[in-house]
Amino acid sequence: GYLTTEKPAETAAASGQNAEAGSSASASQSAGEVGLNMDWKYASMSKINSGKAVLYRSESSARKNKVVCVNAGHGTKGGSSVKTQCHPDGTPKVTSGTTSAGATTAVAVSGGMTFADGTPEAKVTLSMARVLKDKLLARGYDVLMIRESDDVQLDNVARTVLANNLADCHIALHWDSTKTDKGAFYMSVPNNAAYRAMEPVASHWESHNKLGSALVGGLKQNGVKIFSSGSMEMDLTQTSYSTVPSIDIELGDGKSTHDDATLGKLADGLVVGVNSYFGQ
Repeated sequence: GYLTTEKPAETAAASGQNAEAGSSASASQSAGEVGLNMDWKYASMSKINSGKAVLYRSESSARKNKVVCVNAGHGTKGGSSVKTQCHPDGTPKVTSGTTSAGATTAVAVSGGMTFADGTPEAKVTLSMARVLKDKLLARGYDVLMIRESDDVQLDNVARTVLANNLADCHIALHWDSTKTDKGAFYMSVPNNAAYRAMEPVASHWESHNKLGSALVGGLKQNGVKIFSSGSMEMDLTQTSYSTVPSIDIELGDGKSTHDDATLGKLADGLVVGVNSYFGQ
């Protein structure tokens, strides 16, 4: 399925240079497996990077010329026994989460929680990613799938760098570890002066929060329960290294329903949010 017989012009991502923004990402790489280019900015800070992501091109007649990175959270065997630097400049985390505030390193990829019914979170995020991929492709978006199996050997830094260079936005799919069925929310950039002054956060934090707000708005519009104000401040490795609009979206928690109908409803809401963010 080729969309054109003309070879697209080479972009920064295709030539191995760092793409600080993903605006040209959709013309930068042929569909198929893609690995981490160690010449890309921050790539050398990853510790687990032998795996491959997969880039899909939409065959919709209404192709958007935008690449959405869909990152199924967790799913890297051995990831919890390896540490990566929390921030590119080595400064400590400013909030507590999976890793405590003050730490300078965090697990490369955590194993994730287990739902109240015994299902591993990584299994549900993968199912969610597949549903979202199909809906995005149908709506004309190209999709960079970070993970398509139970295990991909790409840590959180590697995943982020792939998105930085090959996508126009980065959506990491998760469910929170609580078991109260509290609803969906996104991890917003902490309102901390030092953190927001650190690059690349300084240049991109507003776009991260804007994407998160758009996604939560799309979910709410589609009838999904939203937790509190729809956001929670969190210093994440993903955010700390992202140079494209990037968000961790928590689609519920360990008590939430995660059957096929629910995943479809969530995916529809996320597509509404992506459309809103890109003004489609």
